[in-house]
Amino acid sequence: MLLYGRMMLYRISAAAFSILALLTPVAAQDQAPPKPKLVVVVVVDQFRYDYLTRFRHDYHGGLETLLTKGADFTNGFYAQVPTVTAVGHSIMLSGAMPAASGIVGNSWFDRAENKIVTSVCDWNERVIGAPQPKESAKCTDSDPASPRRLLVSTLGDELRDAHPESKVIGISIKARGAILPSGHSANGAFWFDDGTGAFVSSSYYMQNLPAWADAFNNQKLAAKYIEQKWDGFPTWDFHSKGNTYSKIPASPWGNELIEKFAEAAITGEKLGQRGTTDLLTVSLSSNDYVGHAVGPNAPEVRDMAIRTDQLLGGLFNVIEKNVGMKDTVVVLSADHGVGATPKHDEETHMPGGYVKGNPEEIVQRALATTFGDGPWLIPGASETSLYINWDTALKPRKASGEPLEEDDLYRVATSALLSSPDLHVARVYTRAELENGEYGDFIAQAVMNGFNSKRSGDLFIVFEPGWMPGTSGTTHFSPWAYDRHVPMLLMGPGIRPGRYDETVAVNDIAPTLTTLLDVQTPSGSSGHVLPILKH
Repeated sequence: MLLYGRMMLYRISAAAFSILALLTPVAAQDQAPPKPKLVVVVVVDQFRYDYLTRFRHDYHGGLETLLTKGADFTNGFYAQVPTVTAVGHSIMLSGAMPAASGIVGNSWFDRAENKIVTSVCDWNERVIGAPQPKESAKCTDSDPASPRRLLVSTLGDELRDAHPESKVIGISIKARGAILPSGHSANGAFWFDDGTGAFVSSSYYMQNLPAWADAFNNQKLAAKYIEQKWDGFPTWDFHSKGNTYSKIPASPWGNELIEKFAEAAITGEKLGQRGTTDLLTVSLSSNDYVGHAVGPNAPEVRDMAIRTDQLLGGLFNVIEKNVGMKDTVVVLSADHGVGATPKHDEETHMPGGYVKGNPEEIVQRALATTFGDGPWLIPGASETSLYINWDTALKPRKASGEPLEEDDLYRVATSALLSSPDLHVARVYTRAELENGEYGDFIAQAVMNGFNSKRSGDLFIVFEPGWMPGTSGTTHFSPWAYDRHVPMLLMGPGIRPGRYDETVAVNDIAPTLTTLLDVQTPSGSSGHVLPILKH
């Protein structure tokens, strides 16, 4: 009886303790850590994951810090095509696929405007800080820009919605690299104008450059780089525009300008120093310009990676001095990878090469032969898909008086692409298939993820691995691993360091950061929270 009484007392005590535990606040060590003062997101344009491992012993700066003190996801992939700059930058802090974000490429044919547009061009705005360009029939990278073509919110948008006093700043060589990660509500996005050698912005954000940006431009640092030699390596006027400063992006000096401008933004805007969380996005674009010219196995790419490590080390020193690294979250990733040059593939006995023939010309010829003369495609509308000229396709045929059946058009076009031995086409997906949700393996799913019904093209081409359009250098756009596998490094308060080998997506960065900051998940996010947050 005495034993029974003691057991009952124990059970009652245990139950009371359990109830008390539910009512008691979580212990201090289990509570979320204080919010960071600053979040810095670095996007290294065209930086494959294996650049971290191949050049690991050469890193002694910022990349070394991230690899030893941060969370390293060794299998971070993009899950869509095309794998191009605008798409990668739009995914980074929105978590949204092109299917939701509307950013289906660097450029596309806008049916409403009846013109080819870029991801950020906006002729309702003006360039701030440089002469206004003349409007043309086709948008270019030097046109006025804004984030209006991005259909979803970003981390910065959600941060400023929750905390209007927070500041969001985006910086890049390219307008799309500055605008798309920072979002709609950014206080400013700044990019390099290779005509003037100055950083510029858009009237979407401001009517005049802030004093700190004017002061930076007045140093005329770009002029000092025009004739500066690069350790025996050549430099390229990548777009052959002939502008005064157009060789700078395809050299180390483009990234140096970006890093110095980022330092000026930290001090000029007092980022992370005002009692709230601020966001700085920095896109290092020069790696991409150089990589296109020489490919991932060239010594120039290794040199650029080492310089990137050193530049990040310098940036971290400035953050330490002004904010404190212990109060700063840093994320580093890339907007895409890149394939080897066909020359390298040939030397290493790998499949690949430059495709012979133009897919547009082949489809145009096949449709004209089968259905009659006419402009069957919108030429040059996209880097990765073909746009049918529906004004031609929907006209009644003379013989029957009936418009062409879409299935017949797709059948002829697809057959022409797949039967051309010089194109090395692995697959063709039609608009009809994608709108009906007909997908299967990871390649089909990636095409589906990149398809936006209002903006995307009508025929989507997947070349065989290693094969690409062009006659020199290399490029990126495909669903193959060399274009999709990128670094995902996260470091700072609230993040558990270590090596994580599970397969994750770049889309996961945005919801992880919004969870860390306790703000709303971006509207189009399809990502998951990475398993690295301390609780």
